[in-house]
Amino acid sequence: MTLDPITFLVPYLRGRFPLLKTAVTGDLVGRTPGDTTVYLAHSGGFRAVRSRMDRADIEYEVYHPDRGKAASLAYEIREALLEDLPGLSVSGALVLDVADIDTPKYLPDSTSREHCYGGEVTVSYIEE
Repeated sequence: MTLDPITFLVPYLRGRFPLLKTAVTGDLVGRTPGDTTVYLAHSGGFRAVRSRMDRADIEYEVYHPDRGKAASLAYEIREALLEDLPGLSVSGALVLDVADIDTPKYLPDSTSREHCYGGEVTVSYIEE
């Protein structure tokens, strides 16, 4: 399998949260401190079934000027990933399951001191 999980997770979240369409991203290129941002990063994983199923660990970070809104949005992202994504076909992938690795926690940016909440999930998927 050669499918990068960010290529189907970013479009999924953009469709799920239309007001955040430009805020959901797989990179931070061009981001300005203070922008509301939902950043997804592939942090690890492994091949679960030879030539068939991958498990990807995905970190999500939510930046927002307001700490409460950052926390709320991080929990909404978590809920969309855990509850709504399993069983869906998205951008060339069939998502079989999603599980928590780490729930959202406060991770203020070390440079800008922006409010950031981040967590991590594992996504099991196959290419269609």
